Amino acid sequence: MGAVADGHNEPDGHDEGLQHDLMAVLTRRRAMGLLMSLGATPLIAACDGPAMSQPEQDRSAAGPDGVLCMKHPEETAGPFPADGSNRAHGTLANVLEQSGIVREDMRSSLGNAASTAEGVVLDLEITLQDVSSGCAPLAGYAVYLWHCDAAGQYSIYNVKDESYLRAVGVADDQGRLKFRTIFPGCYRGRYPHMHFEVYPNLHAATDYRNRLLTSQLAMPAEECRQVYASAASYRESVAAFEDVSLERDGIFRDNTPAQLTAQTPVIDGDVRSGLKGRVTIGLAARA
Repeated sequence: MGAVADGHNEPDGHDEGLQHDLMAVLTRRRAMGLLMSLGATPLIAACDGPAMSQPEQDRSAAGPDGVLCMKHPEETAGPFPADGSNRAHGTLANVLEQSGIVREDMRSSLGNAASTAEGVVLDLEITLQDVSSGCAPLAGYAVYLWHCDAAGQYSIYNVKDESYLRAVGVADDQGRLKFRTIFPGCYRGRYPHMHFEVYPNLHAATDYRNRLLTSQLAMPAEECRQVYASAASYRESVAAFEDVSLERDGIFRDNTPAQLTAQTPVIDGDVRSGLKGRVTIGLAARA
């Protein structure tokens, strides 16, 4: 894991290292578009067709609605998790113990800080599924979500006195939870992304050692272009995004097309009225 610093312009150095659908069917056009953008022959069929040959590690049972669900790949938490696993500015960084961290709207900072992260609003719905039990919903599981702001900076670390764009949510009986946030910016050396950790329950979500899955979400390329061209707050993201791709990203480049499809939220809406995203995260609740 790279050293924590107030800036992050070093290529690939950024990601070395509690408590508060894709459940929707991907259209053939969107799924095929993503696969072709990677320059690869499609390895899976659209959800309404028979599955084609794919790596064994990508296979999973079909969910209750007949939608293929799969185990989400593990990824690094990176140097800016603020989950108690490292320090920021000489102090242990653990936002999971702060009052108010369990929340749906994660745009504002916690405590006495008054700042709110600016950017295009994104309402993200996450569905948790148990791939070891017929893709059943994981009710009561907790997700800690965090990501950079429109300028590519992380609260607590790059922006010392702020704690915005960090929140914990708890899945309902359908395994669903929602966050209101902003579309993340892009910085040098990384493809636009979000970080998350999954915990078995809210009580366990105060200690990073209880996490069941640590991974990342890749933002859809077309929405990245639209968002970054829409607001001055994303000004630095325009040039940074031109220099990155999923194929060259230090985290996502080793993943299969099927895994990348699972890691990419389906996003609708527009930058003026706000975006809505949906993604399904599969994990094995039982060893």
